[in-house]
Amino acid sequence: MKIDGGCHCGHITFEAEIDPETVGICHCTDCQVMSGSPYSAVVQVAEENFRLLTGALKIYVKTAESGNRRPQMFCPNCGNRIYATSEGDGPKRFGVRLGIIRQKADLTPKRQIWTRSALPWVNDLDAIPAVETQPDVL
Repeated sequence: MKIDGGCHCGHITFEAEIDPETVGICHCTDCQVMSGSPYSAVVQVAEENFRLLTGALKIYVKTAESGNRRPQMFCPNCGNRIYATSEGDGPKRFGVRLGIIRQKADLTPKRQIWTRSALPWVNDLDAIPAVETQPDVL
């Protein structure tokens, strides 16, 4: 499936070819902190199937609980996370953040990882009252 998207400010744009079966959710505490939300949703993209159209990415390398170093690529202007990958030689896979993809509504997660860190309420959102617009107080 062909996808495209970009960061919040428009500095970074990209296109890619993906397999929708590789969409997943990560509940690790690093993803929670770095995304500012309960989990991170990504789709895996082979490096050769990702094309940066505009802008230049900035890099931050985080060290995971396992000790593995994970480069995090983001927009230098608005700070939007674009993808994470691995260090070293060999073929790379990019974990492209679902929220920056224009076709995100068509990409249903197929798996969840690091569920031991999942917040206890995350799979029961139907029990939480919902409105279509932002109320005066959140």
